[in-house]
Amino acid sequence: MWQSSPPGSIYDYIRVASFSIGPDGLIEQWSRRAAGLFGVAAHQAVGKDPVEAFLPGEVRREGRRRVGEVLDGKEWTGLVPFRMPGEDGVHGLAEIYVMPSETATGERAAVCIVVDVRALRRIETDLAASQAIFGQSPFGFVLFGTDLTVVRANERFATVFGGRADDHRGRTVGDYLSGAEADRLTATLERVLETGNSVTDLQLVGMAPGDTERRHWSMNLYRVHSGSGRPIGIAGLATDVTRRHMAAREAASARRNLALLNEASARIGNSLDLETTARELLDVAVPVFCDLASVDLYQALLTGDEAAPGSWSPLPREAVGGSAELRRVAFASAVSDALPAASDSGPPGGPDGPPALGAVHRYPFGSPCAVALRTGRVEDVPADDRGFVQSTLAVPMVAHDTVVGLVRFSRTKGSEPFDDRDRALATELAARAAVCIDNARLYRREHERALILQRSLLPPGDPEAAGLDIACRYLPGNTATEVGGDWFDVIELPGHRTALVVGDVMGRGLRAAVAMGELRTAVRTLALLDLEPAEVLSALDEVARGLGTPGGASPSGGGGGAQWPARAARKSREADLSEVYLATCVYAVYDPVTRRCTFANAGHLPPVVVEPGEDALLLDVPPGMPLGVGGEPFEEVEVELKEGALLALYTDGLVESRDHPLDEGLAALRAALVEPERPLEDVCDRVLTSLDTRHGEDDIALLMARIQGLPTEAVGDWRLPRELRSVGRARELARGQLTEWGLEELVDTTELLVSELVTNALRYGEGEIRLRLLRDRTLVCEVWDAGLVQPRRRRARDTDEGGRGLQLVGLLSAAWGARRTPRGKTVWFELPLPDGRPPAERSVEELLSMF
Repeated sequence: MWQSSPPGSIYDYIRVASFSIGPDGLIEQWSRRAAGLFGVAAHQAVGKDPVEAFLPGEVRREGRRRVGEVLDGKEWTGLVPFRMPGEDGVHGLAEIYVMPSETATGERAAVCIVVDVRALRRIETDLAASQAIFGQSPFGFVLFGTDLTVVRANERFATVFGGRADDHRGRTVGDYLSGAEADRLTATLERVLETGNSVTDLQLVGMAPGDTERRHWSMNLYRVHSGSGRPIGIAGLATDVTRRHMAAREAASARRNLALLNEASARIGNSLDLETTARELLDVAVPVFCDLASVDLYQALLTGDEAAPGSWSPLPREAVGGSAELRRVAFASAVSDALPAASDSGPPGGPDGPPALGAVHRYPFGSPCAVALRTGRVEDVPADDRGFVQSTLAVPMVAHDTVVGLVRFSRTKGSEPFDDRDRALATELAARAAVCIDNARLYRREHERALILQRSLLPPGDPEAAGLDIACRYLPGNTATEVGGDWFDVIELPGHRTALVVGDVMGRGLRAAVAMGELRTAVRTLALLDLEPAEVLSALDEVARGLGTPGGASPSGGGGGAQWPARAARKSREADLSEVYLATCVYAVYDPVTRRCTFANAGHLPPVVVEPGEDALLLDVPPGMPLGVGGEPFEEVEVELKEGALLALYTDGLVESRDHPLDEGLAALRAALVEPERPLEDVCDRVLTSLDTRHGEDDIALLMARIQGLPTEAVGDWRLPRELRSVGRARELARGQLTEWGLEELVDTTELLVSELVTNALRYGEGEIRLRLLRDRTLVCEVWDAGLVQPRRRRARDTDEGGRGLQLVGLLSAAWGARRTPRGKTVWFELPLPDGRPPAERSVEELLSMF
């Protein structure tokens, strides 16, 4: 059975040709390959002398001798130059094998086999080059046959997978790779063999024989063809890229860590709340860095203990057998069925299990977590018994050499365990969060102190005033913001009058709260002088301007008062603008006898009045300039209020926010005061609940008062002529009024003190004398005259017959004083109403103080 050679055999490459020479030395047969080799057709060559036809002239003699020897029966092989027909001067070189033959008649002839020497040299060079490239390549070179078995491998490939290069012949992919990697490479080889499309940088993972380390290879595959284009196999060039892969992985890990730290810087510490900061840390770490995480903070830190929450020195807490008390404030998991702190055993919150979120707990003394808290170093926590968590880091949260808590990072089965780079990253994350938590702790402490200061400056309890039913509300901004400068006050004035104050220092923070305290103190001081509301605001404006100057300011009198404007202007120019304080304030004085209220406003929102049966009304009080601006006088407005009317003073936090303009807030406040006859506490609650105050953005101060004038029967008012008998008349009137009120216990004291004040008015005053008795929570006696000279208490000498009147007033009364009026002055004293107990006896020191 004849079988033809497939295309691409060796003869196709070396170009073998043949022809025969007859007994006469002429060409007898000429093959087609000879025609291709020599470029001469058969009809041109047959019958010609090959020596004459093809050989150059200088070798023809030698050629005839060789032909003769061959025809004599001698074989010959050698290199023969030949002349290319039609190409003058161009010679070829052929290797000819001449074999003697015989014809049918017994004559001698020859058969010649011709090979193109140039093709042989080319094949020789190609083989040498191929061998050199294949054998000397620094990369693993392997040739797969069409059956996907190894046909040839180089020495570099053998050094990786063992043995000699020839030992790898006939092996398959499964001998080098296992599992999915072998299947993937086999599928790729089949695809390359079928399509002819090369594959570059195919990443493979496996282990070399005798090596436990996973290695990475990059493989390039391409189909190999014969000279005729027939696929004969697949060539593969494999490069060990393990180091490059490790470097790339480390670079990717470094980029990930940098990105994680950058994200941590952006996301951790946005809140000044301890628990929120802990949750922000876990939001950054899970699931990018770990699968589970929890944060424990010292309980002392959360409760505001001033002592350091944790330190690296031995503390008494070790005596109780474990760490100090901690509270679990945050937990995060990227695994849906994970329990809090799954690296611990037992159910969450159980006696032997991890603490539940919010639970207070201790770590055993010898546990890695307790060691980390004591030493301030990262500790590895052993894997749990279930095998769910394979790697856990206990990282102390250290801020300013103080341990404030512990964060635990855990990776579950299937994730890579933590390495040294991860430990460093975990330490950095915990340190950044610790600094933010410590800052939040310090801020919380300072904020609480500021709130204490702020609240200490507000009226304690429920303020009381004669002729007024008062209710108030103060809502500071939430704990995430700084304290503000809002304040209100209720100040009792002589004559059962009451000063109502509401103010707001612009800006926030401790400095604003301190400025508010200074202004409130100044208001109380000025109120004791019983100045008119406009005068109070003018003096308070000077105080506010002094708060922003290097030396401060004081409204005190003396020679310095006249120099104040120039001195303040000079200091204001020298002061930093950040030190300038501005404040708004409304100051109102209510007289329960007349039910008149006098208002003065320094840039504050207008008061609201609701009279019985009427709609709420914004009082038209000239706003004036804020305190601290200076240079503008303040105006007063006096309003007579009806019995049962409601007065509301407030700060802008009640009616103003980012979401709606001020006019809408004021309209909403007026609409909320639709039932003023309800209990005042209910009215306050209704205002706060119905208005969109957005509480937390700003402080809110609300002061409400219902007008209840003194009844007519509680007031005794008389005018006395300027004559000596008015002293006796004043005693009679006082005695009668007190008897009518059932205050006989106060008759003697009141007669004595009234006679002293009327006598002083006759002796040092001017004009008509007015006597007024007021009964409310206390008894107030007022003596009015037109004189401007203020009474002054002095110590009488032993030889003086008089000069002890005001000493008697000061000794026998609960309080006394004098104030200016538009038409003179008023001297007053106050006595407590009897409570059924005997009056306290005066001490010897008190009696001797009169002499």
